Amino acid sequence: MAGSLTREGLTVAEGRRGGPLIVTEDVELLDDLLRLCAAAGAEPEVHHGPPGRRGGWEQASMVLVGDDAAARCRGAARRRGVMLVGRDQDDPDVWRRAVEIGAEYVLRLPDSEGWLVDQIANAAEGVGRPALTVGVMGGRGGSGASTLACALAVSAARSGRRTMLIDADPLGGGIDVLLGGERAEGMRWPDFAHSKGRLGGGALEDSLPALHGLRVLSWGRDDEVAIAPQAVQAVLAAARRLGGVVVVDLPRRVDEGIAEALAQLDLGLLVVPGELRAVAAAKRVASTARMVLDDMRVVARGPYAAGLDEHWVAQAIGLPLVGELPLESGLLAAQDAGMPPGGSARSPLARFCAEFWEHVAAAAGEPGSAAAPAGGGAP
Repeated sequence: MAGSLTREGLTVAEGRRGGPLIVTEDVELLDDLLRLCAAAGAEPEVHHGPPGRRGGWEQASMVLVGDDAAARCRGAARRRGVMLVGRDQDDPDVWRRAVEIGAEYVLRLPDSEGWLVDQIANAAEGVGRPALTVGVMGGRGGSGASTLACALAVSAARSGRRTMLIDADPLGGGIDVLLGGERAEGMRWPDFAHSKGRLGGGALEDSLPALHGLRVLSWGRDDEVAIAPQAVQAVLAAARRLGGVVVVDLPRRVDEGIAEALAQLDLGLLVVPGELRAVAAAKRVASTARMVLDDMRVVARGPYAAGLDEHWVAQAIGLPLVGELPLESGLLAAQDAGMPPGGSARSPLARFCAEFWEHVAAAAGEPGSAAAPAGGGAP
């Protein structure tokens, strides 16, 4: 970016919006801007001057004014999201023209192309508050982390939150199986193996299987496909831009791709059975994960070995305790009948998840959430 007239970033309202308004008669510049809009997945509206219809200028998600059209835009209403775009790096009058049209940014191509693509995509998608992103990791194999991740996602969707469940464990067999959606149409991780740069949040959401009110990105049952760290970063960033809730089912090992996922979490949950060997294994898992993720907490799971309880487990690992994962009989039978973990709102697991989301929402200051209670057990 060549320069900025304000220090504030471009802000837009929540919810998807249309593409940008382009104002220029410069054919070469227009070709460049159309190319950048296509890269951002946005469909622009093009005019030689401010649109004649009422609200055309004011209601556009953003306005890209070519250097050649600045004089024609002098009388347009002042608004946010106006950018003056050109190619001449040494134009001494560019700042005067920018002030005359109320531009927030002065951009010079090709130097600013990458930044501009991000801004166009943000405006088109209506980026607002990023998703509350929670990762779930097992302290040892078979701890029930995937079951908890599914239940958290199902519970969040049932509460009306926009929800995405992301399976980050390529050796887990596919988390869509737990949701009964292994045959559901939609893309899986191998389809994103070569993704890099920016991925549109709306395009990601629309491409994934819809199961139980949420979107699911799972692994398939074919041979393992290596996913580059850049692809993990692109997918998680796109999911977060949609807002709502993102739940990530994580493996216990941390490679470069998982480190990218951990870096985008707001909170990590470590599921630890109440056994001495499980606690010892969980300490090693936590030590590795906390090299990237600051906020990690324990969900203890019974039954417990003699002399242990949930508080001892959390204290031994050295992490805050979220609570005790309730035992739920008939979980496998319910899954065979098409009921996902947490699918019944009255089940102990679903109540645990609902309480968790209430506490986390309050701590995050989500509108309409109740204040989190004081004392142990609250996230």
